Amino acid sequence: MKIRVLGAYGAEGLAQRPSAFLVNDTILIDGGTVGGALSRAEQVVIEHALISHSHLDHIAGLCFLTETLALCEAPRPLTISSLEPVVKGLRSAVFNDVLWPDFTQLPTPGKPIVKYRTLLEETEYPVGDLWVTAVGVNHTVPCSGFVVHDGTSGIVYSGDTGPTDALWKVAARLKTLRAVIIECAFPNRLGALADIAKHMTPALIRRELDKLPGDAPVLIYHVKPQFQDEIGDELGQIAGHRISFLEQDKNYAF
Repeated sequence: MKIRVLGAYGAEGLAQRPSAFLVNDTILIDGGTVGGALSRAEQVVIEHALISHSHLDHIAGLCFLTETLALCEAPRPLTISSLEPVVKGLRSAVFNDVLWPDFTQLPTPGKPIVKYRTLLEETEYPVGDLWVTAVGVNHTVPCSGFVVHDGTSGIVYSGDTGPTDALWKVAARLKTLRAVIIECAFPNRLGALADIAKHMTPALIRRELDKLPGDAPVLIYHVKPQFQDEIGDELGQIAGHRISFLEQDKNYAF
């Protein structure tokens, strides 16, 4: 499994892009940025988007991607998949002909550029050349983490979440787990804000490690750019060398 980090941050900064990951060239996991990291030729082969939730830092690039795809000479549909409340939110609040065009009706109703697929929680589905299980996590809006594998290797993606349990229980069933990708938005001194916003801090990550299955590397994403150094110092105080930042623009092979 090949993962290209299009954006690794929980906000936009100078040369710091919001969260988005391209798997095997054709499948997005979240879409905070797309066109800011990929050429047009790389964008038009994307067929699927697994969206954790409807916050802008996870879908802004997805919106622009749909327009790029719709303007292709021979457009192919993009299937957006998530849990039912997330799909409903995207339909009603984003692709609603007010905030952004409803691409389920464009270029024509008979050949739309966007199709939605609702995933049942904790049920495995084929998505392209992968198998995907969506699991609800603990955020301020409906949000999903994903357990993803190709039959040989797999990863867990937390989505935006505070402390959670169900995702790790589902992940424990995966015998080929190669990495855990987990958010950490705020430093420890903003723990009260993290509790309200339902995000992680290094102190919470430390506690969460006891729940994680196996000993796969823990890769941190969704750091707010202004806190990167502070969060890095605090994560560095956690014993062992299991934790590291995901690197934007890097390709990972699992």
